[in-house]
Amino acid sequence: MKSISINSKVHTEFINIDSYINEYINESKIINSILTIFIPHTTAGITINENADPDVTSDMKVILDRMVPWEGNYDHFEGNSAAHIKTSMMGNSLQIIIENSKIKLGTWQSIYLCEFDGPRIRTVWIKEN
Repeated sequence: MKSISINSKVHTEFINIDSYINEYINESKIINSILTIFIPHTTAGITINENADPDVTSDMKVILDRMVPWEGNYDHFEGNSAAHIKTSMMGNSLQIIIENSKIKLGTWQSIYLCEFDGPRIRTVWIKEN
């Protein structure tokens, strides 16, 4: 297993982590396998989405903020309930296919760490199954 630290820079951010995954594949000399990518946080998640147009992640942020506004009538005393809810909506893990030492994604897809309570140092765990 590999543990990666990623610094988020703003409160809500979608960080493309393809390069970290590719580095793990190359270091581990993986040819054909399945990888699990896990985010061990309750206010950061993971998703796969389009990488060609930055407006996609911008729109995702707008819609998530509309659905789960930061300010609300939440009971959680730390004041970051919206981040917890958005993380549950996105999820904390993915499984991806590796074929011929390459991530098997669609033409426009990338893997994103979803920061909802930044800026922070986030951890990503990657493990071959």
